[in-house]
Amino acid sequence: MLNRYLPSFRARRTVATAVLAAFMCAGCGLLFLLFAGGREADLAHARVTDAWNRVVPLIREGPLPPVLYRGEVEAIQVLDARGRVAASTPGLIGKPPIATFRAADRNVRTTRVLCPRGSAGCVTVTSYKVYQPQGVWLLYVAVPEVPWYGTTTDLLLVIGISVVVTTMMTAWSFRNLTKAMAPVNAIRAELGEITLTALDRRVPVPANYQEIRLLAETVNDTLDRLESASTRLRRFTADASHELRTPITAMRAQLEEALLYPHDTDWPRMTHAVLAGVDLLQVTAADLLTLTHLDARPLLRHDLTDLGRLAAAELRRRPRQHKIVEDLAEGVHVECDRLRITRLLCNLLDNAERHAASRITVSVRAEGTSVIMEVADDGAGIPAEHREMVFDRFTRVDTARDRGAGGTGLGLAIAREIAEAHEGALTIEDSERGACFVLRLPAYDTCRSVRPG
Repeated sequence: MLNRYLPSFRARRTVATAVLAAFMCAGCGLLFLLFAGGREADLAHARVTDAWNRVVPLIREGPLPPVLYRGEVEAIQVLDARGRVAASTPGLIGKPPIATFRAADRNVRTTRVLCPRGSAGCVTVTSYKVYQPQGVWLLYVAVPEVPWYGTTTDLLLVIGISVVVTTMMTAWSFRNLTKAMAPVNAIRAELGEITLTALDRRVPVPANYQEIRLLAETVNDTLDRLESASTRLRRFTADASHELRTPITAMRAQLEEALLYPHDTDWPRMTHAVLAGVDLLQVTAADLLTLTHLDARPLLRHDLTDLGRLAAAELRRRPRQHKIVEDLAEGVHVECDRLRITRLLCNLLDNAERHAASRITVSVRAEGTSVIMEVADDGAGIPAEHREMVFDRFTRVDTARDRGAGGTGLGLAIAREIAEAHEGALTIEDSERGACFVLRLPAYDTCRSVRPG
């Protein structure tokens, strides 16, 4: 779970290395203590064996001195065949037997851990049988109990080394994590200061830590898109205000003039002029609502549509001001929202009607995995450097494409938005004369409609 919050692979690797080092240190320390405990147990057994080698000859050869040399063991005591103390080390003189157990059956040796009352700790007592003519004598050799970890010195040494290594690894990990978090903190601080009036600022991109660098680049790309969208929104708002203010100003001037000179005013003519302005406002408002709806990327219908038949039906319905040449292939199918594609075609036809000299050509055909629909006019055309500009909202590239021509400056923008919403493209391509608008849509894949049996 910790990996979810660490900023980069290098930081996660640092923590993993530190944790692994701590576990390895603990494991090595445990193995060392087990080794030290085994070594101390072997040394204790060797001391017991040495005491046995010294005392048993004295028992068998006699005479056995009442006071025995202790050597490197804790205590030695010898009991005769009657169970009486025959000899012992100085610390046990005059004291009762330290133990009464003996090896069972034919065994010669056995060992037990005893904890006498009043003593400081437990001892390991080894009992030996010594066979004498008068019976079995018992030799008891006691040594301090050996802990599993060996000696206290070994334990303190391991604890000290573990603390030092763990401290060093923790400090190293903290330093690396601090370095890894510094770019994240810088990104957070910069993002906290970016507001709507400071969208030109960008977060710092660190040279190290790949994941953090990719995060910073993604944030900057997002800020680029946000700044572009904000600039586009401000420009669109200003253009929309200008486009709406102009007809409103004209209508107001006409009405004020009519009020000032009511007897000299041609009221029917003035009324028709005001209604024309209202119509323009209504069309502009409708186009603005359409663009707002398209900007929200609404869910589209996916109707299987013959694009040639759809274009033919629209051409039959529309009144014609110019000659229309039709080249519409049948059986060219797409999945589309019919109402929106019809709106796209109407906008292209309206644009062609305004700028054609005498003829408009509409064609539909299949081309590989795409379906092509072209609307071309024989008008003045559009210069190559302005072919993208005409798709901007409220853009008019010359006086021929002004408000007087009847357009709102939003028709082509709406058409491109509809094309992109269908995962298609709307562009202007070269033609012998006039402007040629080309719509490309993904062709309907018949394989998708066949379910495996």
